[in-house]
Amino acid sequence: MIRADAIAKSYPTRADDLVVLRDVSFSLERGQSAAIMGPSGCGKSTLLNILGTLDTPTAGRVTIDEIDPFALPESKLARFRNQRVGFIFQDHHLLPQCSALENVLLPSLADPANADASQRARQLLARVGLADRAEHSPAELSGGEKQRVAIARALINKPSLVLADEPTGNLDRATAELVANLLAELHRADDCVLLVVTHSERLAERFDRRFELLDGCLVDR
Repeated sequence: MIRADAIAKSYPTRADDLVVLRDVSFSLERGQSAAIMGPSGCGKSTLLNILGTLDTPTAGRVTIDEIDPFALPESKLARFRNQRVGFIFQDHHLLPQCSALENVLLPSLADPANADASQRARQLLARVGLADRAEHSPAELSGGEKQRVAIARALINKPSLVLADEPTGNLDRATAELVANLLAELHRADDCVLLVVTHSERLAERFDRRFELLDGCLVDR
């Protein structure tokens, strides 16, 4: 369902190119989950951004649902990303002027024909335990509640692939455990691929596969 073939990423500098990723290859099928670990600055977020089509590889190929998104024109790539990929960030990135419900609905606004979006958004908020907080602004929510809204937002369009970058990194241990449980539960229910970048061994142990990014190369743990 997602496949990376010999992904490389480098940035030109005044001296030699700065190589961040080299020959990264793996595949995950629908319903599978995986964690990517590694030291800070090793390229984990860069890899996640490439897999989510937010950044382009210097070399190699990514396919999602057997489609090469980087072969699409920009207008179609944006729609592909919106419909096929859900993102969860360490700093939830909720819009402060919008309610929890409105934040969950944001990715669905690109498809005016999606008449069921509001109902699904409320269902997702209920699934993450925030049915009674739908009309609250982010300023009225705790850190864990904001992250749960971000999880609901990532799932609103029923994506094939959910990418999470340090989703529990800013949370205390108890709240991190709650968010980890929700991720696992919703991933199973929605039968998508879940790929998580994390420093937490405790979180990584929950997933089907564990990778480590070392010197730009991805290896099984």
